[in-house]
Amino acid sequence: MTDVELNPMQPLRTLSLWMDQLDEPLCARPALRENLDADVCIIGAGYTGLWTAYYLKRQAPQLNIAVIDANIAGFGASGRNGGWLMGNLLGEDRLLATLSPQQRRASIDLLHGIPDEVHSVLQREGIECDYRKGGVLYCAARYPEQERSLRAYLDDLYRQGMTEDDYRWLRPEQLDAQLRVSNAFGAIYSPHTATIQPAKLVRGLARAVEALGVPIYENTPAIDWQPGEVRTPLARIRCQWVVPAVEGYAASLPPLGKHQLPVQSLLVATEPLPESTWEQIGLSQGQAFSESSRQVTYGQRTADNRLVFGARGGYRFGGRLRENFNLDEHEIELRRYLFSELFPQLKHVRITHSWGGNLGMARRFRPHMLCDRQRGIALAGGYGGEGVGATNLGGRTLAALILNQHNEMTAQPWVLDNRPVSSLASWPPEPCRWLGYNAIIQSFVHEDRTLANPASAPWRRRLASSLADFMEGFMH
Repeated sequence: MTDVELNPMQPLRTLSLWMDQLDEPLCARPALRENLDADVCIIGAGYTGLWTAYYLKRQAPQLNIAVIDANIAGFGASGRNGGWLMGNLLGEDRLLATLSPQQRRASIDLLHGIPDEVHSVLQREGIECDYRKGGVLYCAARYPEQERSLRAYLDDLYRQGMTEDDYRWLRPEQLDAQLRVSNAFGAIYSPHTATIQPAKLVRGLARAVEALGVPIYENTPAIDWQPGEVRTPLARIRCQWVVPAVEGYAASLPPLGKHQLPVQSLLVATEPLPESTWEQIGLSQGQAFSESSRQVTYGQRTADNRLVFGARGGYRFGGRLRENFNLDEHEIELRRYLFSELFPQLKHVRITHSWGGNLGMARRFRPHMLCDRQRGIALAGGYGGEGVGATNLGGRTLAALILNQHNEMTAQPWVLDNRPVSSLASWPPEPCRWLGYNAIIQSFVHEDRTLANPASAPWRRRLASSLADFMEGFMH
C-alpha cells in the first residue's frame, strides 16, 4: 500500500513554522482498513497518545497496542505549540494545597523532573528536536503593576514549598544578563523549563513508538467509541482499553466535549534575525520568556534565530473547533504589538509564519489523569496550554494505571483512579460559556490597555486590575 498525501487542500507544511521546518516528507501512514483486536487502542497520535504508547510498550512488550489518528501524527496542538517544555502542571498550586509539606515537595520534584525525563528519552531514542534547557523568564516588562503581581506570585510559590533553587527574583540588571527588554522592572527565573521544536518531537516520538512495534494508522478518525470498541470509517477495533488522547479535539468524541472545551492560542514567527540583533536581545541559552500580562504571552528564540511569539487566542460559541488558522491582519498585528513593546527594534521585522491550534481546557482549569477500570477507559488532558511537558507525565501515569501499578505518579491529586469519565466536572451550557469567556477576556484586554498607557490615572489603573482580578476568579 502506498502512502498518500493528506488533505491536499491544506498542505501540511502550512500548519506551523515547525511543520514547515521538517526535513521528512509529510505523507500519511496507511489507514486502518481491516478489523483489529488489540489490548489497547489509543485515539490520537499527539503527545499524550504517543507517550502513553511509548511507556506502555517499553514496560509491557507483550501488549498489542494500536494508535489511530484522524490526520497525521502531530497535526493537532503537538505540532503547533510554542515549544515550552515545562516542569509544571496547570493549577498545581490548588491541586497540591491539601498535601502535607513533605508530600507537596515530592509532587513538586516529580513535576520539575519532567524536562529531564523527556531529555533522557530523546537521548535514548536519538530524537533531535532542538532541546535546550535554559529555563524560563517571567518578566515584568511593560508596566509597574507587573512587578507587584509577580512578586506576590513569588511569595505564593515560596509558601507552597518552592525554594530559590526553583524560582528566584531577578533585578533589572540581572534580567538584562539574559534578556534585554525595553522597560524591565524585574523577572522571576525558573530553571525547570526547556525549549524545543515541537513538530520534531512529536514526529520523532511517533517513529520511536513504531520502532517498538506499535502500529500508527493515520487518516483513521474514530467515528464512534465505547468501552471495548472503537469504530473507524473502514474498520472496527476491539480492545480491552480505550485511551482517548485528543485534548483540544474532545468535542469529536462525545461525551468528552462537555468536560473539556477547545480554546485557541495563536502564534507568529519572524524571519531569521541577524546575530547583531540577538546580541541586543539575548536569549543565548534557549530560555523561554513571557511578559506576564493576562494576555498569556510566550516566546522563544528558535535554533535558526527566529523569534516565535504567541498569545491567547479565543473561544468559539458552542465549543466549535477552529479549523482555519490563517490568521487575519488584526491577529498578526496584535502579536507584533506585544513583542514590539518588549523589543522596539523588531517593530517592522518581517513575519514569515503565523498559525494557531486548539488546546483543551478542563472545567475549573483542573488537569486530570483518569482511569475507569470497570469500563477500560484511561485518559489524560485539560492541560490548558501547558501540555508539552505535562503530556509526558500524563503518558507515564496512564501507562502505570493501565498496568495496575501503584507508585508516586498514580498517587498524585490530579489522578482519578477507578473513576468514570462522568466524574469529571462539566462545563455549563451555552450561552453561559461564551458570555462568560468573553466577559473575562474583555476585562483582561481593558486592564492591559489601561496599564500599558502611562497617562492612565491611578484610580483607573486600580479599578481595571480589581475588575480583572474579580473576573479571573470565575475561572477557578
